[in-house]
Amino acid sequence: MSPREPKDVSVLIHYDEIGLKGKNRPLFIERLSKRIERAAGLFCEAKVKKRTGRLILETSGLRDPDALIEALGKVFGVAYFARTQRVPLDLEAAADTALDMIAPLKIESFRVRTRKSFPTTPVSTREWDRAIGAAIQARRHLPVDLERPGLTVHVEVIPREAWVYAEKIPGPGGLPVGSLGRVAALLSGGIDSPLAAWRIMKRGCEVVFIHFHGAPYLSRASAEKAKDLAHLLNGYQLGSRLYMVPFGNLQKEIVLATQPEYRVVLYRRFMARIGEHIAGLENARALVSGESLGQVASQTLQNLAAIEEAVRMPILRPLIGMDKDEIIEGAKELGTFDISIEPDQDCCSLFVPKHPAIRSHAGHLRGIESRLPVRDMIAKVIHETEIIDFGADGRTRNFSFAEIHPAEEDAAVLPNA
Repeated sequence: MSPREPKDVSVLIHYDEIGLKGKNRPLFIERLSKRIERAAGLFCEAKVKKRTGRLILETSGLRDPDALIEALGKVFGVAYFARTQRVPLDLEAAADTALDMIAPLKIESFRVRTRKSFPTTPVSTREWDRAIGAAIQARRHLPVDLERPGLTVHVEVIPREAWVYAEKIPGPGGLPVGSLGRVAALLSGGIDSPLAAWRIMKRGCEVVFIHFHGAPYLSRASAEKAKDLAHLLNGYQLGSRLYMVPFGNLQKEIVLATQPEYRVVLYRRFMARIGEHIAGLENARALVSGESLGQVASQTLQNLAAIEEAVRMPILRPLIGMDKDEIIEGAKELGTFDISIEPDQDCCSLFVPKHPAIRSHAGHLRGIESRLPVRDMIAKVIHETEIIDFGADGRTRNFSFAEIHPAEEDAAVLPNA
């Protein structure tokens, strides 16, 4: 789409869950306002103004309204939004604005819905509905359909003004990213983990991504997929960090020193430890995994408990009760499915036994790990990790681990190793 002439646009934004937060509501509204301004600010000058039970985004210099709509559709905390126009508390002005707004639209039927925030506002919503509807019929000769209209003209009346709009675009709902803190998500190249990361973003958490790849024994195909997935998910938080952890040599050490059936669970325990350390560096309060109960051998109750025992930090599993079909459907809706099914070499497929254990016990696994140089293994992997930062516009910058965390040269700081 070619660039358009810049214009000023107002967008009415509604939230729902935030409205139930009681005394903490202003904090969530402030966080949501900043998130909206950040998303809109990629395309224009943007300022959010607070109104009774709603927000108004005022823009200037906007050249691509469609890009703005797409960006707002990814701001968690937004229930729905609409391009709107402000009018005084005057019925004739509201009717004229509605007529101008729908003039370019092809409509088969319509209805008018006026609502007001306070019963004391001197406006009769029924009178406004009838009068604005009559004006539209006189101009456009359209039938009224109160049940299934082709278009609904909305008028929202608040003290001293009203807002008119003829569209209602759904937002993603949830809570603003960052309003409930930061977590670190283990991001594979598969179908599950991107959806898990997205669902935890929707619950108000900012997410740091951690990907484990099989280098030097496998190609970097899974790493490239993880980068593509992080880029897509970055659209929902506009500023992300991805840790690329080379896991192949550590896996080889486990293979050489342990029984085959316990390899996968041991891999997972080491991933959890490494993830916990990175989370600590990023001030994250929990790990996030895409595990679903019973989906594979490592995801039985006993194995999940044995994995979680390796760390002190809680492990959140947003998909734990979902089956594979539900997860696939969610990934398709999110847009990660096609990326995830591209062929790659996942590190967890490296050195996998034919018959993995399904009932591991933490005590037994600790005994196996006592014969391994756990601290040194983790330290080596962490310091070979690469870091990719995604800007709000999706552009990336690559760093070594030491560039971001120069004080981490001493392996003695590793927790719970």
